[in-house]
Amino acid sequence: MYIEVGNGVDIIGDIHACFDEWIQMLHQLGYEKNEQGLYAHPKGRKIISLGDIMSRGPKSIDTMKFFLKHYNVNTYMIDSNHGWKIARWLDGRKVQLKHGDEKVEEEFNQYEKIHGIEKTKKLKNQFKDLLMNVPSHYILTDQGHPKVVCVHAGIREEFIGKESNRIKNFCRYGDVAGMDEQGKPIRREWYKQYKGSLLVIWGHEPKPEPLIMNNTINIDQGVVFGGKLTAYRYPEKEFVFVQAKRDYSGAKENPLK
Repeated sequence: MYIEVGNGVDIIGDIHACFDEWIQMLHQLGYEKNEQGLYAHPKGRKIISLGDIMSRGPKSIDTMKFFLKHYNVNTYMIDSNHGWKIARWLDGRKVQLKHGDEKVEEEFNQYEKIHGIEKTKKLKNQFKDLLMNVPSHYILTDQGHPKVVCVHAGIREEFIGKESNRIKNFCRYGDVAGMDEQGKPIRREWYKQYKGSLLVIWGHEPKPEPLIMNNTINIDQGVVFGGKLTAYRYPEKEFVFVQAKRDYSGAKENPLK
């Protein structure tokens, strides 16, 4: 759960299968392919994804393959609502694939037609193992001193550094107060009550621009909805953006508008 900042960390907001924009972001951040075919930074920087790397967008398998290949080399990823849904689906559990998760199933059906059942089954198991075992949040340390919390949807100060089913659900979904008439979650704005000394970087709720409030920063700028993919560089405290090529979501309601 603890990661030393070292030569720097690039924290990435929700990618949602926008693989082309993700590769463009890597180049903008200065990552280059090495002899092993892995993206690495010449200064030894690390990547932390805030989750939701798949679903809604066009290239879930390509994006998941990237993280499968780079995970624990120089790249880390945390648990998220779409990640947890896909993990359970890959585990054979009964889940409803909607809100863009159905696109992952469609991709796997096409993958199986091209590569066969056995190769598809192996890839599914690899993805399942990765998604089932990522932590609910990461804490960045500078020479052992905690500085930054990276989480998908939100966290309370008393949850930081701990793990339980209750904490995992809060980190995946935020502070949810039931569902509305359209079946959408009613979210409490947890960040308005946050009083912690550690900076919290989070995603999950698309905002047109980074939302900075009470020592928290939202860096989900809705790339899959035609917005931007955002990276937050630490310790530099700089934002880097990649504009989406288009709105990939097909959603009737665009949260950025």
